[in-house]
Amino acid sequence: MKVRVGREVLAEAVGWVAKGLPSRPSVPILSGMLVEAADGRVTLSGFDYESSAQVSVPAEVADEGRYLVSGRLLAGICRSMPRESVDLSGDAARVHVTSGTSRFVLQTLPLNEYPALPELPKATGVVSGAVLARAVAQVVSAAGRDDTLPVFTGIRVEIRGSTISLLATDRYRLALRSFEWEPVDAGVEANALVPAKLLADVCKAMAGDELTLALGSTRTGDGLIGFEGAGRRATSRLIDGEFPKVRSLIPAPSAVTTAVRVETAALVEAVKRVALVAERSTPVRMTFADGTATLDAGSGEEAQASESVEVSLTGEPVVMGFNAGYLLDGLASIGAPVAHFAFTQPTKPANLTGLRSPDDEPTDASAYILMPMRLPT
Repeated sequence: MKVRVGREVLAEAVGWVAKGLPSRPSVPILSGMLVEAADGRVTLSGFDYESSAQVSVPAEVADEGRYLVSGRLLAGICRSMPRESVDLSGDAARVHVTSGTSRFVLQTLPLNEYPALPELPKATGVVSGAVLARAVAQVVSAAGRDDTLPVFTGIRVEIRGSTISLLATDRYRLALRSFEWEPVDAGVEANALVPAKLLADVCKAMAGDELTLALGSTRTGDGLIGFEGAGRRATSRLIDGEFPKVRSLIPAPSAVTTAVRVETAALVEAVKRVALVAERSTPVRMTFADGTATLDAGSGEEAQASESVEVSLTGEPVVMGFNAGYLLDGLASIGAPVAHFAFTQPTKPANLTGLRSPDDEPTDASAYILMPMRLPT
C-alpha cells in the first residue's frame, strides 16, 4: 500500500471510526482499524460485534493494499501530524505513517482473525441528516446512563408510515420528537430500540447529508439498524427489551390547567444562578403567578438564592419543584427562543416544549416531560 491523504480529512475520518472502538475489547483484535486503499479512496472500518463504522475518503493511491492496525493509536498519530498531507505505506508486517519529518511505524494485526463487517439491512427509507441529528439531539439527554438497566439507555424509534418518532426516558424525564421522512413502503410500521450514545454520535457525524436508514428484523434479539450516506456507513445491534409505555405521561391539551410562556435564554440564566446553592438532591422551587416565575433554592441555615423572570401565564398559579440539571437539559433541547410549560396538577409531570415566537401554539411533534420533585415543607 502507498497512498497520500489530506491530514484534516484523514484525522476526522480515523477519529470518527476510532470513537466506536472498545477501550477494553473482549478480543484484542477488535481494537484494530481496517485500512483499505483502492480506486482513489481510502476506506477505514471498525467493528466490535455490537456496532460498526466505516468511512471512505478520497486519496492519491499509488499502490493498493489492505491492513489492520491499532485504531486508537492511528487516530492519535493522525491528529498530531504537522503537514497538510499524510503518507501511508506498508507491507504485511508494518505500516508507515509519514508527514514532513514525522515518521511512525505501526505493527500490523492479523487480518485473517478480524471479523467481517455486517451487511446493511434492506433500505427502509430516506431522511435528512440534519433533521435526524436535530431530533436525536432533542431527546438524547433524557436517555439513561445506567448500563444495568439497558432498556433505558436506548432511544426508541417508532416508524409509522411517513412519520418517525423518537422517545427516550431515564424514569425521571421523558423526551419525544416526531418528524417526517420518505419511507420505501408508505405503510411501514416498525419499532426499534437503538443505543442512545451510538445514535447521537452517528447522526452528528452524518448531519450534513441525506441518509438511508435500514432497519432489519426487530422480532428477534439480533435485530440490526444501519445508516448510510456521504461516504459513511454505520450499523448497530438493537437493544433487546420492552420499552416502557410512556406516552400516557404526556398530558392531553384538555387536561392542561396552567400554561406558561417564557423567554428561554432568560430562564436558563436564572436557573443556572439559582442552582448554584441547590444541593444535587434538592429541587429548584418555581412559583408561577402574576406574570412572574420566581425561582428559589436553598433553605434553613444553608445558602439561599431567589430570582424572578417575567412570563406570560394562562390559568391558575402553580408551584412546582424540579431537578435543576434536568430542567436545564430540557431548555437546551427545545432549541427555541420561547419555552412553553403545560401543567395539569402540582404533583403531575409538566410538559416543556419550544416555540419560535410568543404567539405560536405548541404542537404534539415534541415534548420534554419533567417529573416534579417533592418540595420541603
